[in-house]
Amino acid sequence: MATSIPKMMKGVLVEKTGGVEVLEYKTDLPVPTPKEGEVLVKNDFIGINYIDTYFRTGLYPSKKPEILGREAEGTIVSTGPGGELYNLKVGDRVVWMGTSAYAEYTAAPASKTHVIPSSLPQGVAAAALLQGLTALTLIRESYHVKKGDFVLVHAAAGGVGLWLCQLLKVVGARTIGTASTAEKIELAKKNGAEFMINYKEEKDFVGAVKKITGPEGVRAVFDSTGKDQFENDLEVVGRKGTVVSYGNSSGAVPPFAISRLSAKNVAILRPTLFNYIATREEFEAYTAELFDFIIKDNLNARVHETYPLADIARAHTDLEGRKTTGKLLLKP
Repeated sequence: MATSIPKMMKGVLVEKTGGVEVLEYKTDLPVPTPKEGEVLVKNDFIGINYIDTYFRTGLYPSKKPEILGREAEGTIVSTGPGGELYNLKVGDRVVWMGTSAYAEYTAAPASKTHVIPSSLPQGVAAAALLQGLTALTLIRESYHVKKGDFVLVHAAAGGVGLWLCQLLKVVGARTIGTASTAEKIELAKKNGAEFMINYKEEKDFVGAVKKITGPEGVRAVFDSTGKDQFENDLEVVGRKGTVVSYGNSSGAVPPFAISRLSAKNVAILRPTLFNYIATREEFEAYTAELFDFIIKDNLNARVHETYPLADIARAHTDLEGRKTTGKLLLKP
């Protein structure tokens, strides 16, 4: 098998922070060699996530030069010389989570690599893994959602937002979503949101939420936008409620006095997915549960567009310009 692996590959290199102009499409990058505890995967579909733009711009620090991307699916073509491989073997169709996904080949950590069920069509695992696991761990760990809970989801037609809408419906929550266009509102409703608010048009956002929930407000807020909605989040969350801020699409939440939380005994979290799936056992359990939801409850891993790897700058531009709904994939 090793003789069929080329020495060079296509990929996207980032040598400095900046705009989409720093995304350099290359055809002469060296194919990585897997180390102990790693598997070399020939990527078929690569997931794009908003966090990739944070590493590109420098909002999240990372060592440069680097290949961006946190997830992909493909086939294992070789394994490292030792270490724990969790029974993974050459020829397995897998999905993985790690770094350096924007490339034809990636040396992925075996601990974050999972065999794809045969019933999942190609592309679904790459479209589902990071955003689906984010949504699943948010409703299980950041705030354990119960049947009948009113839950506010910002950017409900975005990548994680659509997963939240679907999962919240399955577990019996009453979802209030936000979006900026009629098209996005309709999409979120089709994916499980019971109520929708157009935050561009609604002049009294807090009042609109309270009209739905009554004065008690929502049990939880899942907010990927950051600073723009944070003040509203504190207003609409109910007594003993939870505000979960898990993204910065409108900028980082500014510092605030922690004493403000005492008025309603509010909990605030700033979680990251990787701290919920740090162990192999956590990763395996949540990935298996996610695939089970997809297969048994017919959850939709909606793909906005599959871009050629060479079109990475257009993909990032579309993502940051709020022109997308659902998942963006790359095809090497």
